[in-house]
Amino acid sequence: MQTCPNFRFQPLGRHTMAVWGLTLTVLLAACSSGPEKPRPTELAPVAALMGTSVAWSAQVGAGHASLVPRVASDRVFVASESGTVAALDAANGRDVWRLNLSTRIAAGVGSDGQTAAVVTRENELVAVADGRELWRVRLPARAFTAPLVAGKRVFVLTADRTVIAFDGANGARLWSQTRPAEPLVLSQSGVLLAVGDMLVAGLSGRLVGLNPLNGVIRWEAPVATSRGTNEVERLVDIVGPASRIGSSVCVRAYGAAVGCVDATRGTLTWTRTSRGITGLHGDDRLVFGAETDGKFQAWQRGTGEPAWSVDRLKYRDLSAPLALGRVVAVGDGAGLVHLISREDGSEMTRLTTDGSPILSAPVLAGNALVVQTRNGGVYAWRPQ
Repeated sequence: MQTCPNFRFQPLGRHTMAVWGLTLTVLLAACSSGPEKPRPTELAPVAALMGTSVAWSAQVGAGHASLVPRVASDRVFVASESGTVAALDAANGRDVWRLNLSTRIAAGVGSDGQTAAVVTRENELVAVADGRELWRVRLPARAFTAPLVAGKRVFVLTADRTVIAFDGANGARLWSQTRPAEPLVLSQSGVLLAVGDMLVAGLSGRLVGLNPLNGVIRWEAPVATSRGTNEVERLVDIVGPASRIGSSVCVRAYGAAVGCVDATRGTLTWTRTSRGITGLHGDDRLVFGAETDGKFQAWQRGTGEPAWSVDRLKYRDLSAPLALGRVVAVGDGAGLVHLISREDGSEMTRLTTDGSPILSAPVLAGNALVVQTRNGGVYAWRPQ
């Protein structure tokens, strides 16, 4: 019996440009005839070695993995698949504003604290401020990565590996930069972030540094190289989130590798084989991430050498992590948030939500840890 999960990919190429509204669902080759999916590892009684308290909770509506909470200017920006976009007060979770766009949302939220931006299922980029829609423009392709709002501009990474810049005030298109596209692109959040005066994007298995004023490419750094016997096996898209400390940007190439790039020089610091499919986070010493089977791993940020790994969370469908202070937070498919020691991976405590999967990485709002569940619950905890 085949029980492997479906992974959705976007068909590309000149003969498929007319069918942007369709998504090709394929199974990873390794899942085609394998055994049943292993059961999640049973959890031991919670260790409770650190105290936390629920700061607040809110409800935004059911979502998916490309709807990522964004913290900016003491606000938590969230969105639901059905079309709700909201700005929550990071201190108490109350609505600063809330707007229903009356259309399904594919990716978001990006914000600079004032303007928020999302991408709809109809390939429209929509900008919102103070609870009202500012503008919307049609994109040339689908997008699965939250827009980046910075420097009074809105940047978008589309599925055909195009980066586009828009004027934040009126949505006027300023420039676009397109790289060669593969026949398939992973329909999963990628990497698009600002590093100093540079825009950094994940394009295929590379990190690319662009001039945000005109889109000119300054450098390209390969993290992984396509290999395999078919198009699915050759997918090495950079998946988000990334871990940035200063000019060091560490990322994961889907199912292939993890690596760090010096974004000032545009050079690869190190890369190491890794089979994970979710993004990374870290601090100035370590980078953290989960392998496909749920083994949770730490690497030395400077060299890529393994620091430690733990197996007790295997097969629990882990999210990307968040490093904060002496712990690392990671969500799972049962709606639990595991706080583990940064030093050795031992359990510190465990937090509960509404029981639905935590699909995107936790975020930090002030001193509060915030997660969003698939059922639309937004939960915040503070240390005691």
